[in-house]
Amino acid sequence: MTEQPSDRRRFRRIAFDAKTELRQNGQKWSVQLVDLSLKGLLVQRPTPWLGNGAEPFDVDIHLDADTDVQMQVRLTHDNHGQLGFVCEHIDLDSISHLRRLIELNLGDQEELERELGALLEV
Repeated sequence: MTEQPSDRRRFRRIAFDAKTELRQNGQKWSVQLVDLSLKGLLVQRPTPWLGNGAEPFDVDIHLDADTDVQMQVRLTHDNHGQLGFVCEHIDLDSISHLRRLIELNLGDQEELERELGALLEV
C-alpha cells in the first residue's frame, strides 16, 4: 500500500516455486509463491483467507530440506487473487540464502550489488 514505484524498479522480482507458509496469530496458510525479491514476496491468496492486514505475518520459504528463508512481513496489497508483502525483518542466515538465490537467478553480480545498496538505503 505504501510501496513506491521506484521501489518496484529497484528490486527485481524472481519467479520462484517453493513450499511457502504464512503464519499469523496461531493461524497458518500454505500458499503458492509467485515471486520474491530482496524487498518482499508475492503469493497466490489462499482460500479461505482470514489474515489481518493490520498485523505482521511470519513467512517460511522452504528452499530445500535443510534451508529456509524466514522473515517477518507486512501485507501491502491484496488484489487479483494475489497478496503482496514487504519484508520488515529478516535474520542474517535467511538474507544470506535469499541473496544467493537472487544472485543465481539474476546472473549479474553488479545488479545484485545495486539492489543490496538500494535495500540499505530504505
